[in-house]
Amino acid sequence: MAIRVVPYDPEWPSLFRRIVGELEPLLADLAPVFHHVGSTSVPGLAAKPKIDLHAAFANADVLPEAIERVESLGAFTFHGDKYQQQTWTFTSGKGSYGARLYLCSANNVVLRDRLAFRDYLRSHAERANAYAALKMKLMSEANDDWDYYTGGKRNFVLETLRLASEEG
Repeated sequence: MAIRVVPYDPEWPSLFRRIVGELEPLLADLAPVFHHVGSTSVPGLAAKPKIDLHAAFANADVLPEAIERVESLGAFTFHGDKYQQQTWTFTSGKGSYGARLYLCSANNVVLRDRLAFRDYLRSHAERANAYAALKMKLMSEANDDWDYYTGGKRNFVLETLRLASEEG
């Protein structure tokens, strides 16, 4: 699959809300809190046109039920917890955009880091601009090698998380 980073689309927050609107009736009694994460959640940031979102549950015991319900929709492909981080991943394609849905507990470390990264970029435009430039550079160099692209962002992400923790 080709790596494609595009300029920020002001429709991304609406797409996030639309996906949440589809999921809320299915999961309402399990009381998830939905979080828009990833580059599409940072105004002005170039991103892959895929809406990343977490459904975080205060009671981790409901996760098997939530997974089963999302699987039953048929609109998402289940990928399991492939990194063994207690974060169960689903993907879907919606025409010109897609979605990546993560189900996890409210105290999940991956969710915590994604929120810290997002919030730091939202409040530090120069850091967000540097991240956009890095992603565009990696996209042009990667020749669709996802490991190269993702690995090339790692140090930037870790440094941003360090900066965020110093502020927090």
